[in-house]
Amino acid sequence: MGRHRLGNKQPLGNERGQGTVEYAIVTAAFLCVIVAGAALWRALSQGLFVDHGLASASHHLAGAATWIADVLVF
Repeated sequence: MGRHRLGNKQPLGNERGQGTVEYAIVTAAFLCVIVAGAALWRALSQGLFVDHGLASASHHLAGAATWIADVLVF
C-alpha cells in the first residue's frame, strides 16, 4: 500500500518506459506531418493540381466539337 500514496512518486512496474514510448510516437507523427507537407508543397510547386484540372476541363474532350462539349459538360 505504500507505493500507492501520493507522496511516493516512483514509477510502478511497467511504467518506466512510458515517456520514451510517448516521445517516439509523437516524434513519428510529427515527422509524418512534415513529410506530407513537403509532398504537398512539391505537388503544388510543380503544378500537378493545375495539370489535373486542365485535363478534366471541357476543352480537353477528344473527338467532340468544342461547342457541343461546352454545352453538354456545363
